[in-house]
Amino acid sequence: MTTTSSDLWHHYGRSRAERDRAVPGSFHWNWSQDGRPGPEVLGDLSGLVVGDLGAGTARHAAHLVTRHEPARVVAVDASPGQHEMAVDLFGHLAPRLCIVASDAVSHLKATTNTYDVLYSVFGALDFTDPRELLPAAATALKPGGRLVFSTLAHYLSGAPARPDVVAAAVPAKTPEGEAVTMRRWVLQEQVWVKVLDEAGFTETVVDVLPSTTEGPRTADTLLITAVC
Repeated sequence: MTTTSSDLWHHYGRSRAERDRAVPGSFHWNWSQDGRPGPEVLGDLSGLVVGDLGAGTARHAAHLVTRHEPARVVAVDASPGQHEMAVDLFGHLAPRLCIVASDAVSHLKATTNTYDVLYSVFGALDFTDPRELLPAAATALKPGGRLVFSTLAHYLSGAPARPDVVAAAVPAKTPEGEAVTMRRWVLQEQVWVKVLDEAGFTETVVDVLPSTTEGPRTADTLLITAVC
């Protein structure tokens, strides 16, 4: 069964939110969230407007707000459950942290020429058709704005990334515990470069961050930067 109506992220991060309410002291791009590089990839954020696409509980966004002096960070997530947790954890950081309940494409289409930097850490870029999201991101960025995102370099099973823009079905559960599937885009480097180019981005750079852990469900990371 496939569904788009239920909140498939309702449970994600809840146990951590109950025991850890602190603003993270670090920011990582890699899958295991323990390696370099860090937020320096985003450049100097002082006075800039930054968007986190698929922000989850807004931990990365909260880190940037408290440690890197942006004018504002907008944390966007479509999950009602994730939005609720983000507001509970970091709502006190408003107005510099703005927590928005919206899917990324709709939000970006409504914020033309707004952002200096957009980023995503295994977020909306993984779970939204890039042929829809990337053109919307290009319109939301100011001229010369940057998009930075991390995504899986291969499937968690070890299977290679797709050579075309096709999503895989991955298992998930509804808040009621019903087994369903959702779509995730795991694409080869050259495919990401192609769809970014088609969306109007230039100067695309793809770095591979090797896995820092061993065992099941580990993965290398693609860290991709591009200019609008």
